[in-house]
Amino acid sequence: MSTPRPDWAPADLSPLDAKLGIVITDYDPDRLVATIPVEGNQQPFGLLHGGATCALAETVGSWAAALHAGAGRQVVGIELNVSYLRGATEGTVTAVCTPVRRGRTLATFRIEMADDAGRPTASARLTCLVTEG
Repeated sequence: MSTPRPDWAPADLSPLDAKLGIVITDYDPDRLVATIPVEGNQQPFGLLHGGATCALAETVGSWAAALHAGAGRQVVGIELNVSYLRGATEGTVTAVCTPVRRGRTLATFRIEMADDAGRPTASARLTCLVTEG
C-alpha cells in the first residue's frame, strides 16, 4: 500500500464489502485501488456477478469521494453507470478509481476494472453528492 487510510476515516469497510472480500490496497485520492475475489462472488454461470462489480465500483468511488470531501463531511452515490467488457471467471478483479471532477457538492470518478491478466472487465462512472456531516 503506497498511500495509507487517513486517520479520520473509518477503520473498516462496510459489512457488504467484507462479505464480498473487497480490499482497498491504495488510498491515493488521485488513484484509489481495490480488489475483489471472483471466487464466492460468481453468478450461476461462473462469472463475477454484475452486482459484485457494481459494489466494487461504488466502494472505490465512494471512498475517493470521501477522501476528497475530508473529515466531517459525508458522501452518497447519486449515479452509477457500469459497462461490462469481459467476464472474469477466476482470480481477482482490480479496480482503479481516478477523478473526473471534484467539486464542492458533486464529485465524479471513473473506475476501470481488470482481471489478473490486465484485461479490462468493466468500466464505470460514479457521481457522489458531498454534504456536511
